[in-house]
Amino acid sequence: MNLTESQGLRQNPADDPIFRGNDRRVLYTLSAQNTHIFSPTILNTAMFGVSHARGQNSNLPLEPFPSNLLMMTGEGRNAPGAFVFGGASTTNTPTSIVPPNGQNLHFNQRRNYSWSDDLRITRGSHSLSMGAWFMRVRQTAFSSAQNNAGTASYTGLLEFLQDQPVQFLAAVNPQPLTFTSLEAAVYFQDEIKLRRNLTVRLGLRDEMTNGWNEVNNRASNYLFDANGILQTNPTIGRSPFVKNYAKALLQPRVGVAWDPTGNATWSVRAAFGIHNDLQDNLAHRLNANQPFNARLLITGRPMLSIIPLAGSTAPPPTCSADSPLREPACAIYTVGGLDPNMHTPTIQQWTLEIERAITSDLAVQVGYVGHQSYHLSTSVDNNTIRPEVCQNPAGCLSGGVRPARFRVTVPQGTEYIPAPVVGTATRPNPFVGTTNTWMYMGTASYHAANISLTKRSRNGLSYKTNYTFGKIMDISSAILGPSADNDTATLRNPYNPKLSRGIGSYSLKHQFNANFSYQLPFGNGRAIGGAATGFVDKLIGGWQWNGIFNAQSGFPMTPVVGLNQTGNGDTRIPDVPILNPAFKGDVILGVDGFKKTGRYFDPNAFLLPATGTFGNVSRGMFTGPGFWNLDMSLFKRIPLKERLNLQFRAEAFNILNHANFNSPIAGNVVFDTSDPSKYAGSAGTITETAPVHGERQIQFALRLEF
Repeated sequence: MNLTESQGLRQNPADDPIFRGNDRRVLYTLSAQNTHIFSPTILNTAMFGVSHARGQNSNLPLEPFPSNLLMMTGEGRNAPGAFVFGGASTTNTPTSIVPPNGQNLHFNQRRNYSWSDDLRITRGSHSLSMGAWFMRVRQTAFSSAQNNAGTASYTGLLEFLQDQPVQFLAAVNPQPLTFTSLEAAVYFQDEIKLRRNLTVRLGLRDEMTNGWNEVNNRASNYLFDANGILQTNPTIGRSPFVKNYAKALLQPRVGVAWDPTGNATWSVRAAFGIHNDLQDNLAHRLNANQPFNARLLITGRPMLSIIPLAGSTAPPPTCSADSPLREPACAIYTVGGLDPNMHTPTIQQWTLEIERAITSDLAVQVGYVGHQSYHLSTSVDNNTIRPEVCQNPAGCLSGGVRPARFRVTVPQGTEYIPAPVVGTATRPNPFVGTTNTWMYMGTASYHAANISLTKRSRNGLSYKTNYTFGKIMDISSAILGPSADNDTATLRNPYNPKLSRGIGSYSLKHQFNANFSYQLPFGNGRAIGGAATGFVDKLIGGWQWNGIFNAQSGFPMTPVVGLNQTGNGDTRIPDVPILNPAFKGDVILGVDGFKKTGRYFDPNAFLLPATGTFGNVSRGMFTGPGFWNLDMSLFKRIPLKERLNLQFRAEAFNILNHANFNSPIAGNVVFDTSDPSKYAGSAGTITETAPVHGERQIQFALRLEF
């Protein structure tokens, strides 16, 4: 039995020196295990565990702000809110003043109870495994989105100075919600030794859950009407889902191990399996919906007529066609939520490995790994304007929600976002604001070939090298934030998900790794100084040289426009530019080009799409800077007594002090958001080195071994 407790408080300075981040963590775990041997061929292992975690993250000012500078007051708030230029919120680092993090003054809590029992039986050529697993999850989530300080969004600096925000987003009267889930699984596996050199493994696992349920029947989720349009008011009940599709998730597994020669110099292994990812961490997708938690969206009104807004204000009713007024007599809410017909994410995986022993201490292995995933979560705005194809020979007015001065006429046959006709709505449901819904319609594939060479220790030398050539394709690589800092976390067009299909933002085409350890041949009984004794032997003997080398290609990178050029209303601005057909030269200038010109890519290779139209740059079309690094160490073992040794360690990380650069993060925005006719001054710029390999570091240590 094991019981642990940990509590911590970490205070970090925020990016803005006016604020300080407070991160509180409390964790309790209890675990117990019982292993019983019934006979030499029957073994049972039972385990039980409880974990309870509480966390709070807040971003508070070092000095209190005067109340007249706050967008929202009450409920412990003391941050002025945020002003964002170029979109309501974005994962592409918009220009902003005052961090929009908000203040989460409540604890998030999660408690898990788990139990499992595994029985193993050996009968002749069969090795049987069977068991069951059960877990109860209870989660109370209260996110910073529920207690933020207000966020005002502007098209550009001019609109800010004229007090003409695109929208103001605020969370009013937030209430914690508590969700539970019961999960279970049973499995059976038979490992059969058909021949001395052939083993087959067959198994079946069945996973299940009762869904994701709010204990007080306050799960608030938005459904679609018969026309596929998001409903104005949420459906409230115990579960956010129309149906539980995870009552029986069958997962077959099969594996084969074969030694073709029977003398242990060859090995062929192949396997296939289906795996599911039970969804039990979803409270943060539902804890910001009205009426229990409302993210109030106010559009088209000067900020000075809105603020200060009391945080305890009861949320007004939703607007409708019969509403006498819009805000504040009624409200247009921004929506979070989950796919009401969610299916559990599923992955099919298959592998093939062939290993050959070249010598008694040297082996080579080649392999292939394939994955196909479906029902993956994607982040979608379900209330964006549906694109159309222009049918008018004279052209169509395009631009969506973009200001009238940016609208253009596109030719017949163009897919475009229509500009609203006077008196008509700009969104499919004008009484709902922007949405951030996880729709489980994502797919992904991964294929990789690898080769490795492994040498076991002989004459003091051991090493291992491996190389992988792989590729990931998906329609979305992130749902909460940018993956690898190089892609947006939302689909370009929710009505055509395939438009977002491209190289996954964490895909690495090439990866090479090598490590070695060498016992230097000095000292008594070694090749050099083999007759040394006493002090001389202690001085020259016991040295070990180690090294690790890593190299990989860069992460895929996608330049973006930097604003909602399509005008479809997606405030997370995933829009991309179009390739300039007249451009000649290299689009990617590389790290050397960046050192000379200040740009990693040439923005002249891209053009701004016509307002209301989509760009043609595919996801992951370009590649960011590659990485390589070399670490080395030198150890010296000094015997003190029979069972007591002292080890001296000299370690150098990034010994060559090679600078590895990150992808252009803010620099992936191509156009000036205040004047899109110009390229952004930061386009293509790299602002930081890669966090994984910093500057050279050398450290010395002593280690006592006994």
